[in-house]
Amino acid sequence: MSFPEDKKVVIDTSKMSDEKASSLNLTEAARDSVWQHPSFAKSLFMGEFKSDAIFPFPTQTAEDKSVGDQLVEKVGIVLADTLDADLVDETRTIPTEAMQALAAIGVFSMKIPKQYGGLGLSQVNYNRVLMAIASHCGSTAVLVSAHQSIGVPQPIKLFGTEEQKQRFLPLFKDGAISAFALTEPSVGSDPAQMETTAILNAAGTHYLINGEKLWCTNGLIADYLVVMACTAPKIVDGKEVKQISAFIVKGKSSGITIKHRCDFMGIRGIQNGLIEFKNVEVAVADRILQEGQGLKIALATLNTGRLTIPAASTGMAKQCLNMTRRWGGKRVQWGSPIAKHEKGSNRIAYIAATTFAMEGVTWITSFMADKGDVDIRMEAAMAKLFCSEMAWSVMDETVQMFGGRGYEKASSLKARGELPFPVERMLRDCRINRIIEGTTDVMELFLSREALDTHLSLASDLIKPGADFTTKRDAAFKLFKEYSSWYPSQIINKEFITQFTLSGTLAEHVNYCQRTSHRLARVLFEQMLLHREKLELRQETLGHLMTIGCELFAMAVTCSYAKNQVALGHENATALADHHCVLATERVEAHFKALSTPQRSTAKAIAEDILSEQYQWLEAGIYPIAEGE
Repeated sequence: MSFPEDKKVVIDTSKMSDEKASSLNLTEAARDSVWQHPSFAKSLFMGEFKSDAIFPFPTQTAEDKSVGDQLVEKVGIVLADTLDADLVDETRTIPTEAMQALAAIGVFSMKIPKQYGGLGLSQVNYNRVLMAIASHCGSTAVLVSAHQSIGVPQPIKLFGTEEQKQRFLPLFKDGAISAFALTEPSVGSDPAQMETTAILNAAGTHYLINGEKLWCTNGLIADYLVVMACTAPKIVDGKEVKQISAFIVKGKSSGITIKHRCDFMGIRGIQNGLIEFKNVEVAVADRILQEGQGLKIALATLNTGRLTIPAASTGMAKQCLNMTRRWGGKRVQWGSPIAKHEKGSNRIAYIAATTFAMEGVTWITSFMADKGDVDIRMEAAMAKLFCSEMAWSVMDETVQMFGGRGYEKASSLKARGELPFPVERMLRDCRINRIIEGTTDVMELFLSREALDTHLSLASDLIKPGADFTTKRDAAFKLFKEYSSWYPSQIINKEFITQFTLSGTLAEHVNYCQRTSHRLARVLFEQMLLHREKLELRQETLGHLMTIGCELFAMAVTCSYAKNQVALGHENATALADHHCVLATERVEAHFKALSTPQRSTAKAIAEDILSEQYQWLEAGIYPIAEGE
């Protein structure tokens, strides 16, 4: 099938409200419409299982591994000597001593190139450090990640001028902290609703920024922030088009006020809050790229920034495995350790196999980022979605394994003479991973848009508003020609008779992934035909399909990772991969089944009745929170 990968997709917004059309157009203009490099994940949704993208599993060079080994060891010493994670949780404060010690070994300049004073780490080594920190203290991991995965270093490295790089990047080697200010009190994932403005002065030398930013991690202590704000709109076809631009702002600038520090369920040590900008002056030289490029910068930054979530989630899962092994092996009930009871053995095997899969996904996407010749926008989103969801499941099973002790604070356990396993704190810290850097729901929609890109590209001329009859006729003929061969190949194809060149039980799982990729592509196409432009509203349907894609991606990667680990002498890695794939197959089949079951047609009606207060009788017997409290 000849996919027009470089063709700009035009989406018909004529039937949408002005508000919805504005949001869609703004996002479409910012997303990268060209696929310059291959993507395993994108091909998966088109029924193409490109095994050479993940087999053989990549490995670090001895030199790069040595760099990572040394830094991880240094980080471990700092964590052990200066950072009591439970005290951070209790006091909501990361000790200055720990911050200074981490800065001294280069943790705040890990992603900054060496020529600008940084460590210039590979993405693999950077994530190794984040994994180690997250296994110990979630708050510190989020601080470090927000600072350089999405804070000033990353967008400047990707899009800054040479002058900006020389001026700003060296500042972070000594521990300067940065933040990323995008979200606003009334704006979540819809950038079209952004209200913060940056107005250029008459001389054309400075902007004045006015507005509020919410949930700006590190914002309360940041020396520098990347701030997204609306600059003067452009007029396109007689309509105003919002322009979002990115600026580097000094954290101590006149006009910046910290209005509130947020207190969260977990990661309680982070400095996150509500920040007001009132006539904050920013030089034109401190704008990143041109006006209107801010959202593009944000999306590109998040593509790589999301890779820290899998690393952090895997670090927490590894700690869960360590804790359940130690506790489950010694806690005796009814004559044997709880980990040897059927429930216990199933639980601990699930934790181990899932952690192994998460680690494989983390490393494969990190290696892809380092190669630079792979488009990882979908792989990064899949890794974030899969690992954050699996980490929460692993964490929940860990709490259940510990029973009452999993619900009790580590300080309380310690006070009565027991090992202070921080299960309760880690549960609270872990939950945020399903939200930050794009919620699970947003990731499903993001993946859906990218997965449908090829189909939309092919149909672009057919659905283009105002296209003449000849254009539409030619487009329809081209569609028929392409799909008349492509669709049958998703039903009958070579994967029915060819086997993947991998020995043992893992080959069966990889073959399943190959076959099921065709099924996924076919079903996605059928859903497009069934729902057409309303498919975007079928969030449950899209969620099932995108989750299937994530599971297949993780299964295939896990098998490749197992083969890699066996070669390194870990023969039992195959058992972990096999166990994970068996469970994942069950989940995939359940998602396919959910697509064919009647949708919850009553849900919308019930929800509307609830919102119109027709079910208030069900709320009787509680003390409701009063307005204004």
